[in-house]
Amino acid sequence: MRSTRRVALTGGIATGKSHCLAKFAELGAPVIDADVLAREVVAPGTEALAAISARFGPTAIQQDGTLDRDSLGKVVFADDHARRDLEAIIHPVVYARIANWFDELSTRGAPLGIADIPLLFESGHRADFEIVIVAACPPPQQLERLLRRRMSEEEARRRIAAQLPIAVKRDAADCVIDTGGTLADTDRRIVEVWNQMTR
Repeated sequence: MRSTRRVALTGGIATGKSHCLAKFAELGAPVIDADVLAREVVAPGTEALAAISARFGPTAIQQDGTLDRDSLGKVVFADDHARRDLEAIIHPVVYARIANWFDELSTRGAPLGIADIPLLFESGHRADFEIVIVAACPPPQQLERLLRRRMSEEEARRRIAAQLPIAVKRDAADCVIDTGGTLADTDRRIVEVWNQMTR
């Protein structure tokens, strides 16, 4: 049986990955989102949440027992060491779930699957995937989009700086989807990439 081609979709914060993933799903691709998995693996009662509480203290957990994302985000985006500690707790569980998902797709005979993984390069998992697609736009556009999310400029710049520069990711990609133009331009490029992968 032919195994499912493993495709990763990545990019930078606010470069349009979610839009690209939704469009690929519309075109018929099985998709999975690492950000969604990362929220699931820190649900109350999980080992990952307990590990976060042990590392970052009770202020990382809200009174209802859920993760305090805002509080934790302020800590980890201001401290590289803290961010790496958090990623060391969450990433292995998320990647294990993604691997299981691809195995299930192979069992069902799916020709390919697309995993949206924002920190693919940063986490050192490039080699896990046959094809890597990068959603990219100019850094000033990233900043502008983050500001529209009611994020302060300081926080937005900090979050962009916490990831590899988008130019580096573009250079390492098998395919690039430029999301800096119109939505129609982006959608046309997504269809082109889809047709290349499924040809």
